Amino acid sequence: MVSRNKAKPSDRPLSRLFNYGDKYQTVIWQAVTCSILNKLFDLAPPAIIGAAVDVVVQKEDSIVARFGITDIFGQLLVLSLLSALIWGLESIFEYAYTRLWRNLAQDVQHDIRLDAYSHVQDLELAYFEERSTGALLSILNDDINQLERFLDVGANEIIHVVTTALIVGGSFFILTPNIAWMAIIPIPIIIWGSVAFQGWLAPRYAEVREKVSILNSRLANNLSGITTIKSFTTEKYEIERLRQDSNAYRESNQKAIALSAAFIPLIRLVILAGFTGILLYGGVQAASGALAVGTYSVLVFLTQRLLWPLTRLGQTFDLYQRAMASITRVMDLLDTQIDINSGDTALAISDIKGEVSLKDITFAYNQREPVIKNLSLHIPAGKTIAIVGATGSGKSTLVKLLLRLYEIKSGRITLDGRNIKDIVLWDLRRGIGLVSQDVFLFHGTVRENISYGSPDATLTQIVEAATIAEAEEFINELPQGYDTVVGERGQKLSGGQKQRIAIARAILKDPPILILDEATSAVDNETEAAIARSLEKITQNRTTIAIAHRLSTIRHADCIYVMDYGQLIERGTHEELLAKNGIYANLWRVQTGDRVVVN
Repeated sequence: MVSRNKAKPSDRPLSRLFNYGDKYQTVIWQAVTCSILNKLFDLAPPAIIGAAVDVVVQKEDSIVARFGITDIFGQLLVLSLLSALIWGLESIFEYAYTRLWRNLAQDVQHDIRLDAYSHVQDLELAYFEERSTGALLSILNDDINQLERFLDVGANEIIHVVTTALIVGGSFFILTPNIAWMAIIPIPIIIWGSVAFQGWLAPRYAEVREKVSILNSRLANNLSGITTIKSFTTEKYEIERLRQDSNAYRESNQKAIALSAAFIPLIRLVILAGFTGILLYGGVQAASGALAVGTYSVLVFLTQRLLWPLTRLGQTFDLYQRAMASITRVMDLLDTQIDINSGDTALAISDIKGEVSLKDITFAYNQREPVIKNLSLHIPAGKTIAIVGATGSGKSTLVKLLLRLYEIKSGRITLDGRNIKDIVLWDLRRGIGLVSQDVFLFHGTVRENISYGSPDATLTQIVEAATIAEAEEFINELPQGYDTVVGERGQKLSGGQKQRIAIARAILKDPPILILDEATSAVDNETEAAIARSLEKITQNRTTIAIAHRLSTIRHADCIYVMDYGQLIERGTHEELLAKNGIYANLWRVQTGDRVVVN
């Protein structure tokens, strides 16, 4: 079972997220500074309005007149020019912080996505067997995009609210300390309400992320299996299943929306109390002469500028909760323990002779009975050995263990006398070429698929590998030759064509060890003959392990091993095994219809 590291108390989602910003400290400070300056200039117009009202009411005795400008037109002209400057600077800093925050969001989500995908690549196959591709795609794409949306606007909104509270609150206490409390009282109530809503929303958005993961899984599976859906005419059935998953996602979102939508209307009522108090009490003070009309104007405008932006806290917390639900899933993925770790011993390909030894190995898939039991096998360097047996006997499992796609439970596997656990994992797998029965071709050109794993290969080398694999003829008949796009999973090619491209890919890699896992299981006799000819060429002077159902393809192997229920029960050359008249001989008779004849 895949285990997980327990997150430390300090490893909460938000703090973990901030760790990704360490290398962007300069950009963060620039963004914060621009956000603060933008808000400072944004808060200046009420002061300008108050000064203008003061000019109209007080005329030559206004605040502006104290700076030596007694002419009313001159005073208003100064205020107009000052307004233009403030608006210009506000716009400049808004442009600056928008670019800085959005680019920072792109950089952070880019880093997290690469880290998460890199971690996923390092996980063992058992992890993927227990999870759907769609669920992983939901984390790597949709969840990280949710994080990006929060960073785009959320951080700036928080800075603006804090800056507004400090500047406006300070102005209130300076201008009218006796009524400032009316504007300040709603703030802690609003903050408390925001925190409370955050706690109520968290489980709802966690449910939303879970539902969208299930929906993405359904879509990914259906698109991958579209041929099966069409052939079994289950389109209506799949639409109904998709409708159920999509409806579950919609309903979970509606539950969250029902709560988040109530935030702003409730906050508005609290804001109304503070605004009304300033409007009434301040108005009475201004009418009685205890408060200057200009100051009263400033207070009314500042009250609105202080309290109304707090309504956006609802949207900010909504983004925050969505992002935290997503980042929790991403961090859970990053916390997934890697059970197969690389060794420290480097091994150059040129130094690999290809001697493989398996000593008393036992292996079982998760919570199952062992499929390989105390198996020992020695493969001399440069020799070709074959492994045959019934389906489920453990043949392909041996290949996965040799590549360390799974870890053995007990025993020891060595390559040229070195325990493969001690070898750098990249070096180990680079030295082994695998041609599987389940050929996977990427959506790209024939050339790209043959050179996959050998990015520096020239076209001449690619053509040479294709020629040895007897793929050159059919490739030249394709519409664009080597530049023909093969489609997702190579769906534009036949099974035999995909097999030959896979063989060409292995030839180009030129590994010291070649593994052929049912390489001719899904092709016709003519294609099998062509593949057999190419395999005869590429198995020269390299260790080759051939796993096959079709015994005709491995009859010339140096040694053939017969597996049954995870153990080797027969070994020998083709002729020796036929002479034993055991399981191998019986399999030969079933496949050929011939009686056993020993040459």
